[in-house]
Amino acid sequence: MSAIKVENLCCTYSPKTPFERHAVKNVSFEIKKGDFVGLIGHTGSGKSTLVQMLNGLIKPTSGDVYIDDVNLWENPKEIREFRFKVGLVFQYPEYQLFEETVYKDIAFGPSNMGLSEEEIRERVFRAAKFVGLDYKLLNKSPFDLSGGEKRRAAIAGVIAMDPQVLILDEPTAGLDPVGRNVLLSQISQYQKSRNNTVILVSHSMEDVARVTNKVMVMNKGELKMFDDTKKVFSNARELTQMGLRVPQITKVVESLRSRGVNLPDDILTVDRAVYEITELLKKEGKL
Repeated sequence: MSAIKVENLCCTYSPKTPFERHAVKNVSFEIKKGDFVGLIGHTGSGKSTLVQMLNGLIKPTSGDVYIDDVNLWENPKEIREFRFKVGLVFQYPEYQLFEETVYKDIAFGPSNMGLSEEEIRERVFRAAKFVGLDYKLLNKSPFDLSGGEKRRAAIAGVIAMDPQVLILDEPTAGLDPVGRNVLLSQISQYQKSRNNTVILVSHSMEDVARVTNKVMVMNKGELKMFDDTKKVFSNARELTQMGLRVPQITKVVESLRSRGVNLPDDILTVDRAVYEITELLKKEGKL
């Protein structure tokens, strides 16, 4: 069963004016429940517009969005309910923190769902655990947290609504390498433990290669590719023509393969490269 299905989706800004711009052009795809999908594309390719149409923040100019096989805009009065099903975390979500305490910020979404205080409390603590936020911080002001802690608190606020689909728009932007790796690991663990559908929008090919099983490629408002992660990144030439690139480690491995080193052609992460090279050296008696 599909989590999200999109048919002939279009979005045009300032139609029938000199400033008319087609942000998304006739896009169709289907994402299955439990998929972890990377969404990549250069700046202005239509990624942000697309994900905002997936939870009703932007109404399509034409085309349809289906959540659990129900048309998102069939009954506009129920659009709020769909936003509980499709949680969207904007880039730099910490700028949206506003409550007196971290607990209240995380609880804001569940509170609007009409849940009991006991259920809200359970969701707040569960979400904090998923993102690695120390429980001791829940009674602090969100403005007293570090940058990384604010990011986790903001993401926890969306996770606490227990959405069927979680969309993250550049969640690691501005974080140092350690913070980025920790947050990606926590998001990946969340997806595996809940078997929820996750869409990760990112400019980092390394991040996408590390955690996703499928990748969508947007270019000039059009969906150019949607396939398994390793298959998408095997199209290095096409990606380069669109202003994108394959992960750096993939380039290193391809260079080694061109020199006769017997390595698999689907290596996308440093950890996998280290493992395969180590195993190869062991077979050759060099380790």
